[in-house]
Amino acid sequence: MIRSSLARTPLAAAMALTVAFAGLATSPGASAQPPEVLPSAAATASDNAKAAKLDALYEQYWEEMLEMNPLAATFQGDPRYNDRLPNFLSEAFRQKSHDFTLRWLKTIEDVGSDGLRGQDLLSYQIFVRDARMELEGERFPGWQQPINQFYNLASMAVQLGSGTGAQPFRTVEDYDDWVERASQLPELFDQAIANMKTGVENGVVQPRALMEKVVPQLDALIKDKPEDTLFWGPVRNFPEDFSDTDRQRLTEAYRSLIANQLMPAYRKLRAYIVDEYMPHTRASAGMDALPGGDAWYAYRVRASTTTDLSPARIHQIGLDEVARIHGEIRKVMAEVGFEGSLQDFFRFMQTDPRFSFESEDALLAYYRGLEDKINHKVPELFSLTPKAPFEIRPVEPFRAQSAAGGSYMRPSEDGSRPGIFYVNTYDLPTRKTWDAEDLFLHEAIPGHHFQLALQQELTGLPKFRRFGGETAFSEGWGLYAESLGKDLGVYTDPYNHFGYLQNELWRAIRLVVDTGLHSKGWTREQVIDYMLENSAESETQATAEAERYMAIPGQALAYKIGELKIKELRARAEKALGDGFDVRAFHAEVLKDGSVPLDVLEAKIDRWIAAQGD
Repeated sequence: MIRSSLARTPLAAAMALTVAFAGLATSPGASAQPPEVLPSAAATASDNAKAAKLDALYEQYWEEMLEMNPLAATFQGDPRYNDRLPNFLSEAFRQKSHDFTLRWLKTIEDVGSDGLRGQDLLSYQIFVRDARMELEGERFPGWQQPINQFYNLASMAVQLGSGTGAQPFRTVEDYDDWVERASQLPELFDQAIANMKTGVENGVVQPRALMEKVVPQLDALIKDKPEDTLFWGPVRNFPEDFSDTDRQRLTEAYRSLIANQLMPAYRKLRAYIVDEYMPHTRASAGMDALPGGDAWYAYRVRASTTTDLSPARIHQIGLDEVARIHGEIRKVMAEVGFEGSLQDFFRFMQTDPRFSFESEDALLAYYRGLEDKINHKVPELFSLTPKAPFEIRPVEPFRAQSAAGGSYMRPSEDGSRPGIFYVNTYDLPTRKTWDAEDLFLHEAIPGHHFQLALQQELTGLPKFRRFGGETAFSEGWGLYAESLGKDLGVYTDPYNHFGYLQNELWRAIRLVVDTGLHSKGWTREQVIDYMLENSAESETQATAEAERYMAIPGQALAYKIGELKIKELRARAEKALGDGFDVRAFHAEVLKDGSVPLDVLEAKIDRWIAAQGD
């Protein structure tokens, strides 16, 4: 799972950084495959001029988008707007975003795609489809549900203001920037309340189970003394070169900000949720219970998977994959001589003490030890690797209870922040040794860190492609990376191989339960029961995952759908090329153009296969 990314249109960028703070921005569904890409030397001078014009327009578009969305700039590592925080939940901002997207779509389409080839054609197609998808999505009232347990303004603000996130705290100007930005948070909180009130009037409300998790999250952040809040972190950790005068001034400024603006805003939000919103929350779990929910979910499915697959078809794919992977797990049971049912084996894997970590430090050390082991084998599978480093950090305590087992934050463009693999150490007995190798491959090497850091290094691409992305591609690559474990020197223990199968099973189960929740009327409890019956996940993890799918419908479908497509394309290449197949070249071809929609990836690999035979 990816914790930060930049959407390509103003409203999408703003909302992606709040209601989808940790997730990659979604992109449109499938479109026609691009025509054959010819060598750039065949392009005419006129075509080259058109491509250059589009590149200049993309650059102008990106600069305007960052100015409209200063949070997007911050996450990119661009400090120019670190003091700004527009009210992106307001109707005025939504209209501004609509006008912006419509204007830029017309600007790019007026130039047209005739004569474009290679990356120029891909950039045009992706830009146009994303803008159209953004405009289509405006009819759905997601803005009326601005708060849930997985992503919310309160958590976003403290991650920025604690001194450990994307907001920098290295200079006096950085500290002043945060005071200015944070002073605009109460207006956003008030807007969130107003939007939720509109949602109550229209029946567009969150499930009660989700909002019950929000309240303790807020309670953990609300403190009587500014010094006891996470917002005090930058004051506690002033850089050594700050003068006494600056330290004193900033200390008082932060104390006033926290006591007089931030904490009152947090208390007001909590009071509204508990006293007014909670009684109107719904007992149902899925989007199909909302007005227009079936169409809304179908849109989310297309956006997440970049396919035209229906929820019903995805549900069946999930059932088929669950059955197949159960068969593979039974082979592991035979290998280790386990006697009993599949469910007995799942319980054994969850409860046997040999699979537990003794401490948080032991867990983190185990993950850090995997880096050298896997890096030793990387050259056998990859010729294309990123320059950016990455770090392993534990998930912050205030969000650990609701966070996934692991997540990745891409490095900043300027190199000041590495890629970060966040490991969740909450409820330590549920974090199993057999889960570690697989999770590392997905989140770090060669999964998200390889794909996202490489994409960011593609300086020749328009920035909307370098810093945006397709969830199905990125998460599909992450899951595909898990399948490379044996070639990378891990999964040598059958129990760790089970860990891979269990996590593959988990992604297949997502196809079943996400579509079950949002298109078949499944309850939260029905989803949790299905996960416990069909996998080795703990009740803690199953509950957190079920509520995640309730909070961000459709996103979880991207993993397995993307992985199945990459595996399909690799099998196609191996069959077509035989002994001439080079896995290093295949991986380079998949990764070298950054994140693309799945139909674009398929066309690209087909062209690559054809070129290998020339």
